[in-house]
Amino acid sequence: MKIVVVGVGYVGLVSGVCFADFGHTVACVDKDEGKIAGLKAGIIPIYEPGLSELVLASIESGRLSFSTKLADNIRGTTAIFIAVGTPARADNGHADLQFVFAAAKEIAENLTGPAVIVTKSTVPVGTGDKIEAIIRGVRPELEISVVSNPEFLREGSAIRDFQLPDRVVVGANDARGRDVLGAIYKPIHSDDEPVVYTDRRTAELIKYASNAFLATKIGFINEIANLCEAIGANVQDVTRGMGLDKRIGPKYLDAGPGYGGSCFPKDTLALVKAAESVAVDMSIVNAVVRSNDNRKAQMGERVVTELGNNGPMQIAILGLTFKPNTDDMRESPSIDIIRALQDAGHQIVAYDPTGTKEPEKIFSGITYAPDAYTACEGADAVVVVTEWGVFRTLDLTRVKAIMKGRLLFDMRNLYDHETVLASGLTYHSIGRPRNRPATIVE
Repeated sequence: MKIVVVGVGYVGLVSGVCFADFGHTVACVDKDEGKIAGLKAGIIPIYEPGLSELVLASIESGRLSFSTKLADNIRGTTAIFIAVGTPARADNGHADLQFVFAAAKEIAENLTGPAVIVTKSTVPVGTGDKIEAIIRGVRPELEISVVSNPEFLREGSAIRDFQLPDRVVVGANDARGRDVLGAIYKPIHSDDEPVVYTDRRTAELIKYASNAFLATKIGFINEIANLCEAIGANVQDVTRGMGLDKRIGPKYLDAGPGYGGSCFPKDTLALVKAAESVAVDMSIVNAVVRSNDNRKAQMGERVVTELGNNGPMQIAILGLTFKPNTDDMRESPSIDIIRALQDAGHQIVAYDPTGTKEPEKIFSGITYAPDAYTACEGADAVVVVTEWGVFRTLDLTRVKAIMKGRLLFDMRNLYDHETVLASGLTYHSIGRPRNRPATIVE
């Protein structure tokens, strides 16, 4: 089957290469000439484990190509996926759909026959209706189906999520759209990977509802962590006790500095704004948005308070991305933490395994280290922000020996109290009794 993917950002690139891996012929189209030239040369613009190898293999097979010209690739196409960005608008928080609608118009102007247009971008409910109206307004004679096929990719495991999904959601208002998407995803059909067929508006809402629920779990456990700190309980034991209940489950119950990334912050806010436009109160999701914004600010304030008024200090920040196995800095908790420290006059030395390309677009006045130990040399305090695997195996005795001070702030609860205290460090973790073993019997 011939497929065109419009937009080669995170979602578009992963989707396109995985469709090619399924055996389809895929053309990925984007207006960014530099990005397309790089992809043709095998240069991958994002960090995602396994993506580079899969792109190169698919190009070599002849099933994957890249272009800046939609008109050159649209003839004979069965399905066209719209996978352009939908950032939150700075003025009101609503999803910015200008790129989606521009893609729809260009598709309409260049279609040569019947086609299925599929929205892969995360869009508010009713966007598919507007896409259909745009295309029919430009080319009323065309036989088209407009389908919603939301993505559920986790950065850091996107290839696996696409190829072995929990579910595939297809929102189609006609049999043709449903049948074409069923054929596209046929390579992964099984009893364990159900395809959920529904109408278009319901499919659009499934995406937002899913992300809002996961964000709610994160916000909830972070508030429980605050309570644990106040009463001397252990949040990790609490979450284990909760997570063993199959109705709750253990995932997304890890206390930390708040969620970030390209999805949760944007999608929760867009859901709230969409509900407001139809006079529906989303008080729970609204509270989650506020709670997470407060959480990230509080984490920075917590470190500043613990450092006290002892003049400018050198602080080592380990991990800058919003999660491990990605180079994504969008809405990362590290941004709030570093800015709070800089506002207090402290000097930052940072290390992240993905390098400095993305952080340098955001921060100024910080020094970047080539590895974690170099970042810790001469530091008055170390703050672990992102749970990269390399930080889990740090020799804490060595860290203490090369530091000037002894404060370790573990925002991800990577270490146990006994090990940290035995190294001579003063330990601050999340939702656990301070400077005592994690399990307490009295």
